[in-house]
Amino acid sequence: MTEKNKNYFHSIQLADREWINIKLQESNHASCEYSFANNFIYAKVYDVQVGELSGCGVIRYRNQKNRGQYSYSFPFGNGNKREALKTMQELCRRDGYALRIYPVLEKDRKLLLEWFQGEFEIDADRGDYDYIYKMEKLAYLRGKKLHGKRNHIARFMDDNDWRYEPMSAENIEGCRQMSKKWECMRADKWNDSMEEEINVLDEAFDYFEELGFVGGVLYKAEEIVAFTIGEKLNSDTLVVHFEKAYPDLQGAYPMINQQFILHEGMNFTYVNREEDTGDMGLRKAKLSYYPDMILKKYRAVESSVVFANEMDTDAIEHIWQVCFGDDREYIELYLENRFQTENMLVIHEDGKPVSMLSLLPVTVTIGGERHAARYVYAVATLPEYRGKGYASKLIRYAFDKYGEPLILQPENESLQRYYEQLGFDEVFRQSPCWVYNAYAEKVTYMSENAAYEIAQDLTYVSENLRQIRAAELGRWQMEDVSAKEYKEIRDQYFSGEGYVEWDEEAIQYAMKENSFCNGGTLKLTNRENGTKKLIMYRVCDRDCDIGKLHVVETTLDEEELAQILPTLMRSTHTLQAYEKNEGGMILHTREMAGWECDEGYLNLTLA
Repeated sequence: MTEKNKNYFHSIQLADREWINIKLQESNHASCEYSFANNFIYAKVYDVQVGELSGCGVIRYRNQKNRGQYSYSFPFGNGNKREALKTMQELCRRDGYALRIYPVLEKDRKLLLEWFQGEFEIDADRGDYDYIYKMEKLAYLRGKKLHGKRNHIARFMDDNDWRYEPMSAENIEGCRQMSKKWECMRADKWNDSMEEEINVLDEAFDYFEELGFVGGVLYKAEEIVAFTIGEKLNSDTLVVHFEKAYPDLQGAYPMINQQFILHEGMNFTYVNREEDTGDMGLRKAKLSYYPDMILKKYRAVESSVVFANEMDTDAIEHIWQVCFGDDREYIELYLENRFQTENMLVIHEDGKPVSMLSLLPVTVTIGGERHAARYVYAVATLPEYRGKGYASKLIRYAFDKYGEPLILQPENESLQRYYEQLGFDEVFRQSPCWVYNAYAEKVTYMSENAAYEIAQDLTYVSENLRQIRAAELGRWQMEDVSAKEYKEIRDQYFSGEGYVEWDEEAIQYAMKENSFCNGGTLKLTNRENGTKKLIMYRVCDRDCDIGKLHVVETTLDEEELAQILPTLMRSTHTLQAYEKNEGGMILHTREMAGWECDEGYLNLTLA
């Protein structure tokens, strides 16, 4: 730590409570981290320090176990936040670190984007989001959705041997002993995080009155079976820091939850019950009370590679048009449906994004198990900024950040060689290109170039008929299909080693994009056995493909296609039909080293 750092920050002390609370009140944040008491009781675990920069309060912390670099809160209070942030940058640079900020609320995220364009990677972890409820909801548990909670409370009250009282010096020791028993009951699930929480809880007991905590204690048969500790967070919100109840006692948790609100919370409008830390059981429990707000909190870190944001859309459209030549309407279709502020990475130069890369979540089956992966899409750099390694920098950054396999589909052999140099392997093989000729009424296999040569002589009749609805075709019934049903049929048919699975949102967009490109998506039901099949197709409008029907994806076999295609081609006024899976490449993680798959399936990639 530098001498200058020492002048700015010191270990948090009880004496800091008054001035920090004044600064916190000025900002009136709803996030559970903006609490003096909460930071004080975690001081030993996270080496919590506080300081005043440019009239703002700032809290910084780091894990005591590894003594890593500090993370800083976003400046709070009525001071000059921008200048405080610049000072934080200078302090971190002197120590050789990039500035890390957490938590960052939505309004503060926008300030970072405005003041430090292209300098901070800002993203969020779902496990960090706070659950906020209207006080009245938790107090009275009205409505069908909370009927189960009321039932559990009724069972707890059956014997009429319970009582509630506020936490005080007289019953804190009893609560401390109850927490030790609770700890023993959880021994089989114990971990470092629980140990940490118990130690912090002891701090809360020790400084209960000094920190201004309020609490509630629940008795049954004169034994403490549950307790809660919270405090005033801001002008209208109570925050709950701890809630413990014996897990084998029916109704104990919902009972202490309700009683604490009824006795200590009715002067507030909201209650913040903090985050779920990614614990799926805890998430389910918090969602079961139907939160009125789930407060998104971001993490920001200084970086030359950052996420694109809502203010970058014009620059993204420009890069896209220059590099890919797509119409503005097509680009806007993608941005409106698939772009998120945390799925496109960009590099800024000269005050604007000049290089970009999209990352779309997929699941790939490797070694018989489904693994999260990212599909790399729309990699592009403006021509005047090429030759600086921006594309490879974006790919490496994404690979290191997520620690997941990256999958892509190179447009040509030159790009394939480029991606091979970055470590990508071709594991999703191309399938043969077949062409169905309306005159010969048969399927022939030929090279892609030969298929294009035949297409040059064909004439396109433009009636733009995009879909067939409720058509009858021999033993097949054709009808529209939902994205959910499409995914179910697709997953069942293609699942296997190397299968790249898209989620329902991605399927929905693939269908919308296909429709935009003069296509249609159909479900075909076999009248004889009820088997359901899929076909996604589009009428080509490129010069070399005019007059051709592109079968984007289908679960029909060759014989079934031969039955379907003549009617489909007549309806779309096309003279040839073709299907070709372009294949793809993958950048392996270490865990995947040596994985080979010659028959993996990759499609609906928007390539």
